[in-house]
Amino acid sequence: MKTFITVVLGLGLTSALNAGDWSKWLGPTGNSIFEDSGIVTSIPEQGLTTKWEHEVGLGYGGPSVADGRVYLMDYIKESGELSNNPGTLDELTGTERILCFDSTSGELLWEYEYNRPYKMSYPAGPRCTPIVDGGKVYALGAEGDLNCLDAVSGKLIWSKNFQRDYGAETPVWGHSAHPLVYGDTLYCVVGGKGSVAVAFDKLTGKERWKALSASSQGYCPPTMIKYDGIEQLVIWHPESINGLNPKTGEVYWSEKMKPTWGGSIQAPRVVDNKLFVAGPGVAGLFELSTVGGKPAVEMLWRGNPRNAVYPVNGNIIFGEDAIYAVDQGDSALTAISIEDGSKLWQTQEPVLKEIDSKDRHGTAFLIRIGSTDTYYVLSETGDLILAELTAAGYREIGRQNVIEPTNSTWGRPVVWSYPAFAEKSLFTRNDKKLVAVDLNKNTYTN
Repeated sequence: MKTFITVVLGLGLTSALNAGDWSKWLGPTGNSIFEDSGIVTSIPEQGLTTKWEHEVGLGYGGPSVADGRVYLMDYIKESGELSNNPGTLDELTGTERILCFDSTSGELLWEYEYNRPYKMSYPAGPRCTPIVDGGKVYALGAEGDLNCLDAVSGKLIWSKNFQRDYGAETPVWGHSAHPLVYGDTLYCVVGGKGSVAVAFDKLTGKERWKALSASSQGYCPPTMIKYDGIEQLVIWHPESINGLNPKTGEVYWSEKMKPTWGGSIQAPRVVDNKLFVAGPGVAGLFELSTVGGKPAVEMLWRGNPRNAVYPVNGNIIFGEDAIYAVDQGDSALTAISIEDGSKLWQTQEPVLKEIDSKDRHGTAFLIRIGSTDTYYVLSETGDLILAELTAAGYREIGRQNVIEPTNSTWGRPVVWSYPAFAEKSLFTRNDKKLVAVDLNKNTYTN
């Protein structure tokens, strides 16, 4: 293992992250909302400006941004071929890396790398977004390498390997469940007998508890929710969705939710007292409650072939009066009713290059701008789209291509990496470069 460090001066971390940071997957609060003022809400006539770009390797995982730095994982392939066939395990040799860049200039500040052979389907690099917390970076690789690094220097503080330490088999599509830092604990979906969910001391890496067994750990990130004053950790693996005591791992409740292909992928979403979970072939809305002082849930409705939405990639987001996600079968951005799951509308316009296409697994990433109905949508074609999403329909405001789709699936080019929005900028990557796009409204009006 090796760390490469350039000179870093005057870049000490503060104890709390800046208000404009995007320190983890789905943003600082994990709800896909970009809270900032003075950002563009339409594409300027002269087009958006790229502030900088830097060469990177393979990767599906998106960037995180904190305290003037951008963190990203990638993979430098040495041998092997990528077939991108969902039923084929490709074997690669190469190096997995954690990179740190200056967010203003794009200068590479440090890199931490280690040799890591891959054996998985769609092996084009790490899947997870690094987490920045308390002066440390937590990064999970595609084969289960979990590393905690100093955020300024890149020095390794502690590490785990899920195969070695827990007997966890790498899932078919690689370890994709973004870890969760909450309080003094790092929660991970690991795998192995009795260790689908594992809680670590975030400072030392010491195991605090482990819980749950399943045929596979799946791909769904751990999610912390709070209802009636009680916190619970939600873990969805390919057999059931579960609510756990985050301090002990005690299972409060468990409901059968078995997605097709073991595809427990999407993080469950919560609004008020409702919990929505969906994936290939399965969807449902639960009502949160407490029974005997402990959390419980009750199923309100389950999806059927005529309703709901069944996402694989992208993300789920609650609007004011609807749930939005891209359906894997229709490759269409879909709005459904929160009350009963009925479909309100669908459109492929912000997803695929060819509208009315029969391509499946279309992908778009949805980011709401504050509490408005205006969204940034990054399509798999590399277009940044500004659009209004309401229960009444989809209205596109404008779009601009900001990055080339360099990966591929089923013969079409795609970019399948969740972006970051921070410092009045968009940070996004493909398999060749990381780019920063200026979203500061003053840039285009002065």
